[in-house]
Amino acid sequence: MSNRQGVWSLASHFQAIGDTNWLMPPGVPTSVTATAGNTEAAVAFTAPSFAGVPGTITGFKVTSSEGETATGSSSPITVTGLTNGTAHTFTVQAQNSTGFGGASSATSSVTPLNPIGLYNTDADPSDIEKITIASTGNATDFGDMISKRSHIAALSSSTRAVFAGSGISPQDRIEFVTFASGGTATDFGDTTQGRFHSGGGGNSTRGIIAGGRDSGGNNYNIIDYVTFASAGDAQDFGNLTVAGHGIGSAANSTRLCLGGSSGRGNVIDYITTASAGNATDFGNLTRTTSKCASGVCSSSTRGIFCGQSAVDIQYITIASTGNATDFGDLQGALSSGGQCSSPTRGVIIMGEDSGGTARNRIDYITISSTGDAQDFGDMVKTAASTAACSDAHGGLG
Repeated sequence: MSNRQGVWSLASHFQAIGDTNWLMPPGVPTSVTATAGNTEAAVAFTAPSFAGVPGTITGFKVTSSEGETATGSSSPITVTGLTNGTAHTFTVQAQNSTGFGGASSATSSVTPLNPIGLYNTDADPSDIEKITIASTGNATDFGDMISKRSHIAALSSSTRAVFAGSGISPQDRIEFVTFASGGTATDFGDTTQGRFHSGGGGNSTRGIIAGGRDSGGNNYNIIDYVTFASAGDAQDFGNLTVAGHGIGSAANSTRLCLGGSSGRGNVIDYITTASAGNATDFGNLTRTTSKCASGVCSSSTRGIFCGQSAVDIQYITIASTGNATDFGDLQGALSSGGQCSSPTRGVIIMGEDSGGTARNRIDYITISSTGDAQDFGDMVKTAASTAACSDAHGGLG
């Protein structure tokens, strides 16, 4: 090239730049988020607008805070081999033929889990059965209640499952088990009023026991609460807008929605779980529904309700208020059943059918979509009454 010494012309400057083989890695990916699964996490991101020089991105690498890595050609990329129960964050780098660019900002912390559901049955002896929510298959035996119990409330943190009340003469007893270990339940304390067919739910620290009835058919509007980490008697929280029993539940980390029940028609209430006070009207179910499936079935955004002697499934958006919307149908009519969930999958455990015959069927749905339920497997024992909870529902996020 001419004129490289002395005074350069502007054209010479441009020529010198053009003759240079500049090599640059890509820019930094943005909008990086992670969703945890069973020993894995899916990491989504937006590719950088600057692809570097040469200008073609050839792949991406995701790195966890614990050192696990995964590569792929596009978003999302799933990192496997993670330790369940351990919190992880993730960063992403883009690559071209020059090498890797800078790491993105870290995602929020997520914790991989293999969610399990537990449910009580009124079979004799009153046992507790276990399902692995992310898979399908028959339930297995987990342990036993202290004594036979029916038509109870089930509520849970990520470590403890709590069962309250009983329909075998209305009882005030509360029992608990630890998800990580099977065995016979342990006494937790007492509810403020002996009753059965209450609804249950809550978040990672506080459990709620709502409504119920006595043996004479008188409904209660009572809402109690317990602190999961410390056993003890329940405390008064407030009142439902309408008394009733057989209440279904949906939760995110701040709000619990309580839907349907005998005596309440199609009413949905909600409470702010962390603060005591009376319930507020949320909206209505699509039809008058008694004895909703007992337990929390929800992601952090959407809640599910299944009703008495009917096949219909309904859903709400938890953070807003408004009426429920049709989701699809169960495989058969449900009465006195239980429900639980992971953040993505809902599981409905059959109790009686619409004719009063005890069944052993388990159905499942994908919470984020709509459609009819599919077969999950069978209960260990046929039962007329179940109440379910899990260690990873939408209220525990």
